[in-house]
Amino acid sequence: MYPRIIEYLKDKSLLLLGFGREGRSTLEHIRKYLPEKKLTLADRNPVSLKDENVEIIVGENYLDSINDFDLVIKSPGIPLRDAEISDRSKITCQVDLFLRFAPCHKIGITGSKGKTTTSTLTYMMLKNAGVDARLIGNIGVPVLECIEDVDENTVAVIEMSSHQLEFCSTSPEVAVFTNIFEEHLDHYKGGFAGYVNAKTNIARYQNENDLFIYGEKSDIPKYVDLDSIKSEKKPVSDETFDIPFENEHLLGAHNKTDVNYAFCASSRFGVTLRQALDAANSFEGIEHRMEKVGEFRGITFYNDCIATIPFAVMSAVRALKNVGTLIIGGKDRGLDYSEFVEELKNEGPDNIICMPDTGYSIGSSLEKAGAKSKIFYAENMEKAVSLAFENTAKGKICLLSPAASSYNVYKNFEEKGRHYKSLIKSYSEKEG
Repeated sequence: MYPRIIEYLKDKSLLLLGFGREGRSTLEHIRKYLPEKKLTLADRNPVSLKDENVEIIVGENYLDSINDFDLVIKSPGIPLRDAEISDRSKITCQVDLFLRFAPCHKIGITGSKGKTTTSTLTYMMLKNAGVDARLIGNIGVPVLECIEDVDENTVAVIEMSSHQLEFCSTSPEVAVFTNIFEEHLDHYKGGFAGYVNAKTNIARYQNENDLFIYGEKSDIPKYVDLDSIKSEKKPVSDETFDIPFENEHLLGAHNKTDVNYAFCASSRFGVTLRQALDAANSFEGIEHRMEKVGEFRGITFYNDCIATIPFAVMSAVRALKNVGTLIIGGKDRGLDYSEFVEELKNEGPDNIICMPDTGYSIGSSLEKAGAKSKIFYAENMEKAVSLAFENTAKGKICLLSPAASSYNVYKNFEEKGRHYKSLIKSYSEKEG
């Protein structure tokens, strides 16, 4: 007897859209039960695969056949903004399939920022309480890789990106919506409205027994009406959670909020305040998220490369409090930086090092606005790190927090953050 998900897929004509890690894991899962099923695989980039039962479509026109199949299983990184889709119900993804067919409890966590920290903390709290938990999804583990390793007693904590939620027609029984700000505007029809619509699928299909946890204050812009999607459902509790933890890896109001979200979600499955507090105090941080690189030549360096929007940058600056130098800049995605410029003008550190592309325009706007910070322009990360060592006062912090994506120079924010860290260490050793 086939598992439910394979029973659902076995008689359908399938298109696997995208062949990165998630696309490969989808094919592996199908092949485990249906080794000879005919499939089609489409990707913009060349694909190397030895499977005589897979037809491969690559190149600029890889989306042309998207309407020719019973079901399209889309990888998160494939944008369909400009694709002509005749029936959106025929497009799914791993997260949607997991929500529909995995025989376990599911906590889904999304938001522009904070979802990885909240997901990790939720998982830690559950494990600390002895719950059989999994941490999967956008955090780096394709969900189908554990679908056969869960049962009715398992709680799957699923970090969900907007790209994974865009074509979901099922919602988790516990949904956490940390916040939302302008992000990925080039990915969705309708810009920010399309992005919000994708994100809110996390709760759109919940029933009256499910729980929806979300911010009531500044984390959710007033024009994003989450009440309208929760319908008759109530938030998790009228109780306000405020865990009195102390952890240098969880500084700032935004991290405090993430801890409370995590407890709110995990308490549904029996986690006590004591168990949650112990988990929060033992949290060791996550790479590229206000990550303390170390002290070099009297300067403490932090890597916050995940901060691709102004809100995240200012949250880090306010949390760390002793920032002497801020490094910003990355790919221009059309975000409005006018409020960010005003905040930096009033709260900016001693030095702001501006990198291409957005850093240059932000730096120019700060100079025109009469900002007190010294503005430097660096053509690359090597120059930015050099300027940081030369101009940051001893005892102060140098923070890389770009307020933009990294795709203008780097493959992703991880590559950018690791380059920054390696340059700090090599520069420090060289200058000794």
